[in-house]
Amino acid sequence: MCSTYRQFVYRRTVLKLPLLLAAGTALASSPRASAEPPRASADSSRWSADRANRWYQAQGWPVGANFITSTAINQLEMFQPGTYDPRRIDTELGWARLHGLNSVRVFLHDQLWAQDSRGFQSRLAQFVNIASRHRIKPLFVLFDSCWDPFPKLGQQHAPTPGVHNSGWVQGPGAERIDDKRYTRTLQDYVTGVMTQFRNDDRVLGWDVWNEPDNPAPQYRSVERGDKLERVADLLPQVFTWARAADARQPLTSGVWDGEWADPGSRTTIQNIQLANSDVISFHSYAGPSTFESRIGELTPHGRPILCTEYMARPKGSTIESILPVAKRHNVGAINWGLVAGKTQTYFPWDSWNHPYSSVPKVWFHDLLRPDGTAFQGIESQTIRTLSASTAG
Repeated sequence: MCSTYRQFVYRRTVLKLPLLLAAGTALASSPRASAEPPRASADSSRWSADRANRWYQAQGWPVGANFITSTAINQLEMFQPGTYDPRRIDTELGWARLHGLNSVRVFLHDQLWAQDSRGFQSRLAQFVNIASRHRIKPLFVLFDSCWDPFPKLGQQHAPTPGVHNSGWVQGPGAERIDDKRYTRTLQDYVTGVMTQFRNDDRVLGWDVWNEPDNPAPQYRSVERGDKLERVADLLPQVFTWARAADARQPLTSGVWDGEWADPGSRTTIQNIQLANSDVISFHSYAGPSTFESRIGELTPHGRPILCTEYMARPKGSTIESILPVAKRHNVGAINWGLVAGKTQTYFPWDSWNHPYSSVPKVWFHDLLRPDGTAFQGIESQTIRTLSASTAG
C-alpha cells in the first residue's frame, strides 16, 4: 500500500538474499539470540507466547481485507462527522462477509480524537456493532507513517486522476510527532479508544503503528528529515500507553522492509516492533516463494503470525497464490483493499511517477468492484473455500 517509489517497490518484492522456509525451521531449532533493544520499555508486560498462541487458537483463521469505504479517500474522511457513512459501511462489510472474509483492518487517526473524542467514540461503537452483525472483527490501526505528512481535518481533496492512494495521510503528522504539548492528546487517544473496547471480543486486536519506519518517499520534498528518529522515540511510548489499557486483545506492529531473522540486521524500529508485539505481523507484496520465506524469518519467535498487507497482482502476490500458503502455515492474511473507490489502489505504485490514463486490465489491489461483485470470481471462491474449512 505505501511503497510507490520505484526503489522501495523493488525492495519489497525482491529480497537480496531470500530465505527458504526450511532455514526458518532450522533457526527455530537452534539457539535464538534473545537480545532485545533497551528502548522497548513496554516489553515487561508483553503477553507470553503461550497466551498469544491460546488467543490465536480461539480466533479461528483470520482472513480479511484492509478496509476503507469506497466513498472515502482516507481515514479522516471515513470517520469524521459529515462524511462518516454507516449505511455504506454496512453494505460493504456485508459484501466482505459474502465473499468469505471474517476480519478487516481499519485505520483510525489521532486528529479524529482531538476534534471530538466523544463523537469519534460513538462512531467507532457503531462501526463495531455493524461489523459484529456481519461476524467480522476489526483490527484497528492507531498510527501510520505512510503518505501525506500533513493531515488536516475537514473536507478532503478529490483523488488525483490516475494515481494510487493520492489522499492518504499520516498520523501523527509531521507537525505533531514531536510536539510535547500534543503528546498528552496522543496518549489520551490511544488509551481512550483501547479502553472503550478493552473487554470486547468483537475486536480482533490493535495494530499500534503501520509501517513506522516508512520514509514516505512520495512526499520526500516535504517530509521531515528526522522523522525516523522521532518515530523511534515515540513508538515505545505508544506501546506503553497501549499496555496501560490492559486490553484482552493483542498488540502488534508489522515489519515490512529489510531482513528480520537476525536481530543484528534489523533497524532500531524493527526491533522495537518485534520486541513488543504480542502477535507478530508483517507485510509482503511479493510472490509465494518470498512470502513463504518471510514466514520462515518470523517463525522462530514462537508467536502467532499475521500478514496484514498483501496482494499486488502484477507482482505475483495474488489471492490464489498467497492465501493457500498462509493457510498451510496458519498465518492470518489480510489483503490490501476491499471495494474499489476513492483511494484508487487498483492503480499501481508507479502511478505516482506517471499517472495512468485508464484503469489497468489487471488491478493492483482491491477485491471488489463498486457494485460488490468480485474483480475475479476465482479470488472470491478461493477465500470462501479456505475460510470455510476453518470457520469457528
